[in-house]
Amino acid sequence: MDKFLKSRLFVTMVYILLGLIILFMMQQIKPILATAYGFLKAVLAPFLIALMISYVLNPIVRLLNERRVPRTAAVLLIYAVFITSLTVVVMNLTPIFVKQVGELNEHMPELTMRAQGLFNGLNDNRMLPESVRSGINDALMKMEDALSAFIANFVDGIGSTINMLMVAFIVPFLAFYILKDYQVIEKTVLATVPRTHRKNAIKLVIDIDTALGNYIRGQFLVCLLVGLLAYIGYWLIGMPYALLLASIVAIFNIIPYLGPFFGAAPAIVMASTVSFKMVLLVVFVNLLVQILEGNVISPQVVGRTLHMHPLLIIFALLVGGELAGVIGLILAVPCFAVLKVIVHHIYIYYVHRKPTT
Repeated sequence: MDKFLKSRLFVTMVYILLGLIILFMMQQIKPILATAYGFLKAVLAPFLIALMISYVLNPIVRLLNERRVPRTAAVLLIYAVFITSLTVVVMNLTPIFVKQVGELNEHMPELTMRAQGLFNGLNDNRMLPESVRSGINDALMKMEDALSAFIANFVDGIGSTINMLMVAFIVPFLAFYILKDYQVIEKTVLATVPRTHRKNAIKLVIDIDTALGNYIRGQFLVCLLVGLLAYIGYWLIGMPYALLLASIVAIFNIIPYLGPFFGAAPAIVMASTVSFKMVLLVVFVNLLVQILEGNVISPQVVGRTLHMHPLLIIFALLVGGELAGVIGLILAVPCFAVLKVIVHHIYIYYVHRKPTT
């Protein structure tokens, strides 16, 4: 009996039982956890966004600091360069965006009629099975309902929009103070770690930075290059609203695997109102851009991968999307990469820990 109680099988069964009990208790207090999660998400979101911005910009601040530029002056210099660049870009691109959005709004009835004619043609086509035509009609009805729900939610969510603008106003100030006192924050956090574990903690932080550094900083550049290539491709094939649609491709490209499909969907829908040939050209452009991104751009810009299996990445995307929507999809892979590094360090620590006598 004692031999069984000390066996690995018994210990594993106890851990599984404890895990099931914890899951059952969490299920019972789910409303409380949901309320706490909503509160923490609202309060901590600006700090997390500012922390990510600081993490991306800190290497530049450190480089300037090594050139004997004070950290505060380095941060202000980066802000000045960013605001100047953003102003130039906005002043040049805003008129194009406004023009294309205005043209889209002006031609929306015509585009709707074309799309309706296209689907009517499919419905009148006797070559298509009845089930396919019925599925197309059901899909159209669901799209209309989803659009109506989106508009209603947007109108009802004006308060959330104001709150989002408030967060966007607070984040630059938080990022400034984090960047200014980045080294102080690092030392303060390390000071809370017991001296005996400090060496392991430093190694953990270095491994996390190694896993995420090239990925996060490189992804921004990759998205810009993908958006530029998509814009050039759309412009060459004569796609309407090329800049607007290419911007959507660039934004969604930050989501691994699923992002290219989400980014290409609006362009394909828009192309379907022009001609079937335009649909094929848009699909070809997006396919070519993704081939270049996967085989040329990402390996050169991002460099090291996160060494995560595609199944784990897809699982991370599903979890992130369920917890936080689009933001969850964007942050899922970096968060899982950090979790993987932490779990690996914990495993190494317990495996190689010397047994106490």
